[in-house]
Amino acid sequence: MILFRVLFSALILAPTTAGHGAVTSYVIGGTHYPGYDALAAGPKPDTIQFPWESYNPIFNVTDPRMRCNGGSSAALSAPVRAGDNITAVWKQWTHQQGPVMVWLFRCLKDFGSCDGAGKGWFKIDQMGMWGQILNSNNWATAIVNKNLEWSSVIPKNLASGNYLIRHELLSLHQKNKAQFYSECAQIVVAGDGTAEPPEDFLYTIPTYAPQDDPGIAVDIFTSKDTTYTCPGGPLWPGFSASS
Repeated sequence: MILFRVLFSALILAPTTAGHGAVTSYVIGGTHYPGYDALAAGPKPDTIQFPWESYNPIFNVTDPRMRCNGGSSAALSAPVRAGDNITAVWKQWTHQQGPVMVWLFRCLKDFGSCDGAGKGWFKIDQMGMWGQILNSNNWATAIVNKNLEWSSVIPKNLASGNYLIRHELLSLHQKNKAQFYSECAQIVVAGDGTAEPPEDFLYTIPTYAPQDDPGIAVDIFTSKDTTYTCPGGPLWPGFSASS
């Protein structure tokens, strides 16, 4: 009977975990940094990534897990030069309709006391769809589905310091039920830049946008719209688009 319960539970959970995904490693300046993997067997080594809870989606913008998938401060951090690429890597990702957004948050103190709380998040990268058909696979998350990675440029003019980087996938494949997936890591930016985003480009996570924002509430199956705007505002001018 016990064995039956274990097998039955595994069958119930398998489709859930197999259908989603999370960032599990990073490539920064050509160096590979293992990330956290909640589903990996055995002890969890120290990483640059906030420990996250599961592959399961978040459905509401007010959920505290929106910030970093329920994670908290990591034990390590990774150096990166302003102007260099940072690539997030997923072990699995299956959905193909929705945008990719990449955010930064400057930590004014050490990482141990920086959890991303407050109005300090700003976008350095985002991509929605291309073409004019919402109900298609012409979306940024389809690129992640194919390549299992997403590369962005750390702005060359960004002020040096400690930052959290947050990769967010917003899946719109389920009617009237947007799904959010996000993970965070700790990076130390070095360079000659001094630029910081003005308040107009800073957001609080969770609640960077209302639940009825058109970029969240859109029904890609019935909408006649031919354009799409990512929720949470634009990139800070001068920041790079997706690489």
